[in-house]
This record gives sequence, C-alpha cells and structure tokens, in this order.
Amino acid sequence: MKAILASAIIGLSWIPIQAQSSGKKSFVLYGKVEAVDTAAKRLTVTNEPIAGWMDTMTMSYAVGDEDALQRVNAGDRVTAKVYEGDLTLYDLQVVSSPHVVLRLDELEKMALASNPTMAQVRANLQVASGLVRQAGLYPNPVAGYYSDQVRGGLYGGGEQGGFISQDIVLGGKLGAARRVALLQANETATSGEVQRLRIQNNVRALFYEVLAAQRMVEVRQNLVKLAGDAVVTSEELGNVGQADRPDILQAEVEQEQAAVGLRVAQQNLEASWRVMAAVVGKPDLPRANLEGDLEAIPELNYSEWTAAALRDSPEVKLAQQGVERAEAELVEARKAPIPDLQITGIFYQNYEALPNGKPAGLMGGAQVGIQLPVFDRNQGNIAAAKARIENAKQNLVRVKLELQRNLADLFRGYDSARVTAEQYKTQMLPRAQQAYEMYRSNYRKMAGAYPQVLISQRTLFQLQTDYIQALENTWQSGLLIRGFGLTDGLVAPGIMVSPGAGGTVPGSYPVR
Repeated sequence: MKAILASAIIGLSWIPIQAQSSGKKSFVLYGKVEAVDTAAKRLTVTNEPIAGWMDTMTMSYAVGDEDALQRVNAGDRVTAKVYEGDLTLYDLQVVSSPHVVLRLDELEKMALASNPTMAQVRANLQVASGLVRQAGLYPNPVAGYYSDQVRGGLYGGGEQGGFISQDIVLGGKLGAARRVALLQANETATSGEVQRLRIQNNVRALFYEVLAAQRMVEVRQNLVKLAGDAVVTSEELGNVGQADRPDILQAEVEQEQAAVGLRVAQQNLEASWRVMAAVVGKPDLPRANLEGDLEAIPELNYSEWTAAALRDSPEVKLAQQGVERAEAELVEARKAPIPDLQITGIFYQNYEALPNGKPAGLMGGAQVGIQLPVFDRNQGNIAAAKARIENAKQNLVRVKLELQRNLADLFRGYDSARVTAEQYKTQMLPRAQQAYEMYRSNYRKMAGAYPQVLISQRTLFQLQTDYIQALENTWQSGLLIRGFGLTDGLVAPGIMVSPGAGGTVPGSYPVR
C-alpha cells in the first residue's frame, strides 16, 4: 500500500535505455529529492520501481557530477542516468523545483522574447519597410548603343554612338504608390500588435490553467492524506470491535481512489505546463511553482468591454486600415493611365565624308514621347479598386459584428462561471466543510456511521474540485474578454505584401 501511495504522489517512471559497453544495463530515473548531503556528495531520492531491479524505495545515491549537486535542493524532482548495480546518479538534471517561483509578468516577457512568431513579426516589418522604400524609387534610365548606315552606303560613311533614355513619371504616381505601400506597412504593424496580444492572452490563459492544475494537485494531496487517516482510524476502531471489516475495506478503496485521482491531477499539471512552455517558446522550461491568486477573478461589465473592444481592438483597427488602403489603391489606379514623358538623347559619330573629305564628326539628337492612353486606360483595375473599397467597408462592419457576437458568448460563460464560483465560495464549501468535520468527529466518537463520513468527504472534495474548475473557467472567459477574443500565440502572424505590377495582394491574416 505504501509503495502504491509513493508511486501516486511522486509520479515517477523508469525507462530502460541502451546498455554500456561494459554490459551494465542503464536506466533513466525520475525521482523526488528527499535530502541533500553536500559534504558526503550524496542525494537521498525516492524513486519508482524498476522492473527486474528494485521497487519503490528511498535510497542514498552518490552523484557523479559535483557541480550538479550544488543545483539540487530537497523537494526537487530530478532525472538522472543510473546503471544496474551502481547507486550513482549520472547526468543529473532538475526537472522541477518547488524553490523556483515564476510570476505571470516573467512568463510574458519570456514569451515575447522567445516565441518565434515575434521574430516573424519583426521580419514582416522589415519586409514592409523595404516595400515602402521600393515604392518611392524613380525608374532607372536606359543606356545603349546607337548606329545607322554602318556600312557607309554611297558616301562610305556611317553613324555610330550611344543613347540614354529616361522616363519622367508624371501625375503623382510615385506618391500614390508610396502611400499604398506605407498603408500596407501600417497594416503589417497592426498585425504585429494582434500577434503580441495573441501571445500575451495565450500565456495568461495557460498561466491560470497551470495555476488551477497546481491547486487541484494540492486538493488531491490533501484528500490522499485524509483518506490515509480514515484507513488508520477504521483499523483502530476495528481492533476494538467498533468497525466492521467492510468499513475498513471501503476506507482502503477510498484511499486507492484518492491516490489515482492525485496521479491524474499530477499528469494534468505536467501536460498543462508543457503546453505553456511551448507557447512561451521554451519547451524544455523546467517546471516551477506559479505565483498567482486564482481567486482574484476579474470583475467585468458587458457594456463597458463591448465599447472598449469596438474602440481599441486591433482587429477593428486592421479592418479600418483596410478601408483606407483600398481607397489609396483607387487613387493609384486612377493615376496609372496618366502618361509619362519618355525622353531620349542620342550622341554619335558621323563618318559621312564632307566635300573637303573630312568626316562630319560628332552629332546628336533627341526624342520626346508619351504613351497615348487610347485602349488601356486602366479601367479594369479602377473597377476592381472600387469593388475592393466596398469589400473593405463591409469587412469592417463584419469584424465589429463578429466581435460583439463573440463578446456576448464569452460573457455568457464568464457570468455563469463567476456566479458559480461565488456560490461555491460563500455557501456550499463552508457548509460541506462543516458537515464533513461533524460526521468525522461523530465517527471517531463512535456516534456516527462510517458511510456518512465517506459521503460527506466525497461531497466536500467534489465541491472543491468544482470550485477550482469554476475559477479557471471564469479566468479563461475573463482573459479572452480583456484580450478581445484573441488567442493562440503560435499562429503565424499576418503580413501585407505587394507583388509590384498588377495590383496589391493582401497577405493572410490569422483567424480567431
């Protein structure tokens, strides 16, 4: 029984790995440090059984790496390599430590520094900045070779030289293109704000998920202790003839169930931590205790937060910028058919012989032209730009309606969870605690039946777990409300890109 409890509380496992060249079989140990003896360079560790070698035991181990010994404290969960017949820990690593405490603000800073999507945001901004710069550049001149009558003809002459040609952009087309690119850059920057908020919201939601899982483990540990006390009490009463064998068996079953519940709660805590570590951008982040107040749930008002969302949501801002960019694209499309001046200068050597027998010499010429907008007046792109404006305006309406719909749904869950949590805290839990203590006291005094103790114990701890779940649900809904419904910190950030000729193509923006 004790071995089973130790296994449930510690949550350890042994995994065999390949044997050393010496033939000794090696294993990976996960265990809880009970004591540290730096003078003797030894650790006392409680481990789970290894098939074919040892059962759950608390043993003293030598440490192969003295530096690692300095990083370990009692209560830490560690992993190490061990060899069959050799009670020495190699490659000792701290998996989690109750001595390390992390706060929400620390995890947020860590995520903004390590989450790869923030590096993508910075790269997207550089892309947008490059496109703005490119849109304002003047077209390059064209230089080339010029020749005419190279064979000389009747006069034995010919003309050879060079030319340079330059397009003079008219009608403010460069300014219009630069404005479209700048508005695209603004949208990319806003998309970066969206991504930053997604990461923060995701980390905050996972922080309170882990905090709730941490609290659940504490409740389950308390239940294991109480279930163990109940077994001892039942055995003592059985020894004096005041408890029947079924009462003792039932107490042992309750103890086993409590141990299983603790193991499940510990596994849920581990899983939640791994998810949070991935979003933070540090999947190998050692598990630590989180410092936070799960019961300090936010108080939110629907009307106030709806108004705030419509005013401050970066998604609304992004949709508004989409309208502004579409209008700028129409201006650019209307300027496109305005013809540019095409100026060409020619310089050449004329070898045609003059009457005096000498060549005509260096000569020059010029050409000035424009492209006549007879057939292509950019009418198709102008029509498309007008349609994009209407699309962008309707998208702004859609985003606002979607935001209000999502907030209404979030507030439904938030209000329900908050009322439930308050009811548990002020009404049900105090009464259940009092009932349990009274039944247990009566049973110890042989004035009550054991089934009443079990029923009240189950009720109390079920209420406690339901209370923790209600608190977590309240936090999850509240955080989404305050974060305008944005979540998933690992979704790729959006970017606006321009393909150059042929119009402007918006990049994909992440959905909720």
